Amino acid sequence: MRFQTPLVPATLLRRYKRFLADCLLEDGREVTAHVANPGSMLGMKDEGLRIWLEPNDDPKRKLKWAWRLVDHGNGHFTGVDTSVPNRVLKAELMAGQVAGLDGYDLVRPEVKYGTNSRIDFLLTGESRADCYVEVKSVTLSRQPGLAEFPDSVTARGTKHLAELSEMARQGRRAVMLYLVQRTDCTRVTLASDIDPAYGAGFEKAQAAGVEAMALGCQISPEGISLGTPLPVSSV
Repeated sequence: MRFQTPLVPATLLRRYKRFLADCLLEDGREVTAHVANPGSMLGMKDEGLRIWLEPNDDPKRKLKWAWRLVDHGNGHFTGVDTSVPNRVLKAELMAGQVAGLDGYDLVRPEVKYGTNSRIDFLLTGESRADCYVEVKSVTLSRQPGLAEFPDSVTARGTKHLAELSEMARQGRRAVMLYLVQRTDCTRVTLASDIDPAYGAGFEKAQAAGVEAMALGCQISPEGISLGTPLPVSSV
C-alpha cells in the first residue's frame, strides 16, 4: 500500500484527545494532524519524536494532515494508523499470498458473528472449514526486537478471543493474527502485565484451538506492505 501523497517529516509536539496531534514542520509551521489510532500509543507519543505526516487537500476533511509514521532514526519505522493492517492484508488474502491462509475461494471482510461483533475476515472454500481471522495492529515494543500486544487494557480484544474460541469449538478454523507495524521487531508476545485478562483470554483461546499467527511489515515513507511471519509466544 503506497501513501496517496508524499509524506512530510515533522516533530511531534503533543498527542491529545486520542485523535489529535500538534506537530512542528521543518519550515517552522505548527499544524494539527489526525491520529488514526484510538489506543494508548505507549512509547510513541513522546514530545520530540521524529514523525511523518501525510498532507491532503480534501475539502471534506477538517484536518489537512494525518500522522502516519514514527521514525526511530535508525532506519526503522512504526506505522501509527490502525486501519492499515486490514487494508494491507485484504489485498494479500484475496490474492492468496498469505502463507497459512491461502487456498480459500472467497475472502469476506467485516462479517457479523458472535455477540454484536464482526470478524475482520471470513475465508471460505469448498471442502474446507470456514476460517475466522481476527487482526490486531501491534506497535508496542519495550525490549529490543520484541513486539507486544496490547498496549492498554482491551476488553474488546478479550471478547474477540472468547468469540474466536467459540468458533473453534464449533469446528471452524479460528485465527488470531497480530500484524506488527514495526520494522525493528522479530518476535511477538503478550503484554500480560498491562492487561492480565487479555493474557488469560489468550491462553484459554489457544486451549480451545485458536491459532496464533504474526506477520511483520515493510515500512518506509513511501508505503507499507506485508513482511515475513514472526513467532508468537504468550510469555
